[in-house]
Amino acid sequence: MTSRLKHFMMTRAGFDHYTIFLLILFFILRSIVRMTGFLPLAIPAYLILAYSLFRFFSSNQVKRQMENARFLALFQSIIRWFRFRRTVIADKEHRYFKCPNCGQPLRVPRGKGKIQVACRACGAQFEEKS
Repeated sequence: MTSRLKHFMMTRAGFDHYTIFLLILFFILRSIVRMTGFLPLAIPAYLILAYSLFRFFSSNQVKRQMENARFLALFQSIIRWFRFRRTVIADKEHRYFKCPNCGQPLRVPRGKGKIQVACRACGAQFEEKS
């Protein structure tokens, strides 16, 4: 019996980051429903649970891996943006901006007036106010 179950689960997508995120989202929504009694929120919560179970037991592993990769790319870009914003707010000694040519984030010391800046990524040179 265990070999059948083992074989069944080996051909399934199983847990990945996206499925775990969906389950956490379900528990958060379900907790809000329990605390507030706002029942219309229960429908999306259970739809999210159903979709996460569908993903867990799906035999189309390639498609689930692609969905997980898209989720991770989006999630990582959001995390990177928040970390960069936190750095910009905390760093009072530097001014941050993006290279007009390639978009690379750059920083210069504050209080130097207009200075010539060279981008390390693309080599473009331009004037920027510090």
